[in-house]
Amino acid sequence: MAIFKPADILIPQNVDFTKWSVVACDQYTSEREYWEDVKNIVGDSPSTLNIIFPEVYLEDGDGDERIKKINSTMEEYINKGIFRELKDTFIYVKRTQPNGKTRHGIVGMLDLEEYDFSKGSQSKVRATEGTIIERIPPRQRIRKNAPLEAPHILILIDDREKAVVEPLENQINDFEKIYDFDLMKNSGHIVGYNVNESAKKNILDAIEKLGDKADFEAKYGVKDKGVLMFAAGDGNHSLATAKTCWEEIKKELSEEEIKTHPARFALVELMNIHDETLEFEPIQRVIFETEPKKLLDELVAFYGAEYEDNGGQRIDYTYGGNEGSIYIKNTDSNLPVGTLQKFLDKYLAENGGKIDYIHGNDVVRNLAKADNTIGFMVDSMEKNDLFTTVIKDGSLPRKTFSMGEAADKRFYLECKKIR
Repeated sequence: MAIFKPADILIPQNVDFTKWSVVACDQYTSEREYWEDVKNIVGDSPSTLNIIFPEVYLEDGDGDERIKKINSTMEEYINKGIFRELKDTFIYVKRTQPNGKTRHGIVGMLDLEEYDFSKGSQSKVRATEGTIIERIPPRQRIRKNAPLEAPHILILIDDREKAVVEPLENQINDFEKIYDFDLMKNSGHIVGYNVNESAKKNILDAIEKLGDKADFEAKYGVKDKGVLMFAAGDGNHSLATAKTCWEEIKKELSEEEIKTHPARFALVELMNIHDETLEFEPIQRVIFETEPKKLLDELVAFYGAEYEDNGGQRIDYTYGGNEGSIYIKNTDSNLPVGTLQKFLDKYLAENGGKIDYIHGNDVVRNLAKADNTIGFMVDSMEKNDLFTTVIKDGSLPRKTFSMGEAADKRFYLECKKIR
């Protein structure tokens, strides 16, 4: 059975697509005004805003009511015939980002039986970064009784020959265009095409070649390693939640039911890591409800860091309008983000405080102007190192990188039934 395969994809019809499509729920988590503005834009129109749980609201204390409303709205959208179902298909997606660059992907479904997010996994589908286990239960509560999923998951392949996604651009005149619209809040433009049968076969054949073990070992210079075909680029925790829910569901199923149950497969967008427009951005840290100077002093002492460049890893900091850098040589992490996270985990466990993971240095600087707040910024990793690092060293430190700025993130658009 193919690991990435065509799906029965639900596309809304007779709606304002700009209002329908909203950014991933884990964006702008410290910027409530962004989501309030989205609510004003959407108004009473059908929208994925009404079937997701923006994480900025997770601590509001009304989670149970929100989840009930999400599930009932999903049922309402299904019953009102809002969706058109495209059977057994892939959708070719062209996303023009705010910077004018266009990236390309394929929406289809991924077999969760081939995915393992645990540390040291050798599965064909893997997490690229450490999974924060405590982030799964709140998402699991949302998905548990949901009849639909709307994904923001981006899955990467290391297709150096550009044989899977890239050939579709030359065939778009043979495909039905199914959406073409501007994304809200100056987040770019998106076009989607329903892939025809011949292109669908070519996609499946090209993906199958990526799973050849001999080619895999030659490509990465490894032996006795499980073949990594698909790496979760964005939406790691959403995919982990889908897997966790599936493991619970399948306990009640027969072997035959397990083969075809819709919750076994998660809707995702597949991208080639060699897409020229795909850029890795660092995910930065902001710590609230803390003593900035004390935290910084203890970070310096913990590693024997220096304020002068000593050739070590550089970590930039900002608080109360002050900015500077520290340099760390005494660390067992290959990446500055791993060095920083190791200390923050220990410090916050012992001293309290609240951490958030932020896209964009300007946002970090702005948030860190507040009292009792400090921000840290690191450089991003090279995207071409991703597959090799995950294969040889395992998953990266959690929240290591992001594929683009917040406005570049995948917007909810397509849906799939999971019940």
